[in-house]
Amino acid sequence: MGPDYKAAGPGRNRTRIRPQPPEHGKLKRPAIVPRKGWRFNDAMAAAALLDPSKFRDPVLTARGERRAHVVPTALETLWFNTGTLCNVTCENCYIESSPRNDRLVYLTAADVALYLDEIERERLGTREIGFTGGEPFMNPEMPAMMAAALERGYRVLVLTNAMRPMMRRTDALTALQREHGARLTMRVSLDHHTKGGHEAMRGPRSWAPALKGIGWLVTNGFTLHIASRQPPDESEAEARAHFARLFAEIGAPVDARDPRTLVLFPEMDARLDVPEITEQCWGILKRDPASVMCATSRMVVKRKGAARPSVVACTLLPYDKPFDLGPSLAGALRRPVALNHPHCARFCVLGGASCSA
Repeated sequence: MGPDYKAAGPGRNRTRIRPQPPEHGKLKRPAIVPRKGWRFNDAMAAAALLDPSKFRDPVLTARGERRAHVVPTALETLWFNTGTLCNVTCENCYIESSPRNDRLVYLTAADVALYLDEIERERLGTREIGFTGGEPFMNPEMPAMMAAALERGYRVLVLTNAMRPMMRRTDALTALQREHGARLTMRVSLDHHTKGGHEAMRGPRSWAPALKGIGWLVTNGFTLHIASRQPPDESEAEARAHFARLFAEIGAPVDARDPRTLVLFPEMDARLDVPEITEQCWGILKRDPASVMCATSRMVVKRKGAARPSVVACTLLPYDKPFDLGPSLAGALRRPVALNHPHCARFCVLGGASCSA
């Protein structure tokens, strides 16, 4: 049985399963705090905690089998994490973004330009630049970073909650849309197709500002995509049907049937058990390693106190040192990625998800 979103009401009256993405190999028991007004998610409560012997060795699984790895095939998408600061604190944010989390500090337009220069110098053939956070528009140089990528001819995908930080940049965004609109996509996060479900994750008074931001993007002709989470108490078909009704009600030209324009991500919780992925799993699951996100993408981050940015293998793992591939794109593309984290299994291989457009 899934959560009762209507009963959840305001964000402070609900059960909290606080996401605490740990350092690699230091998984902890979830901190489950009952709150009045929330119907407990029995499936989550019953889920087994991760076996601590799993995901510890990059070569072998806990059973001694050869761990699957992914060899880079190209750099189709380069992501920039603009910083982990965000205007809201979501219940299940995999990166723990909040108004106080500055573990990843703001990138600058100069940082972005250096990596775009490397793409051209090394002839990496990148087609898409993605910006994520945190909330990217908290970063004061976000419009300049977008412009740097758009002016060089890249497709640009921006992940945003469409709330006040974005709305403070409307003049700059309007200019970018006018000049480069065909190559600019805004992907807005809505954690549920109802106000109650969305605010259960993102907190009270977060629904109306998000819809206002979506309305502004639609009115001004931006290409709009939506990102959400697959509700645990609905099938994918049911969730898409509910979102289709919502989009019709608010006048959003988003095809809810298209997995590219409405992205439904699987839930991620690194504390819960999931199978490790072995080399034999590719054949068993009929998956091509080249289809996994880390085969064709990398992300640039700048950690607090670091002298310069670094390249990581995955957008989901900015803090885990084993997935830090060094300062250069060329170097990062020479290293295979061991699928040595619960997210590799749950999100990418078993969930079949990707952050790219």
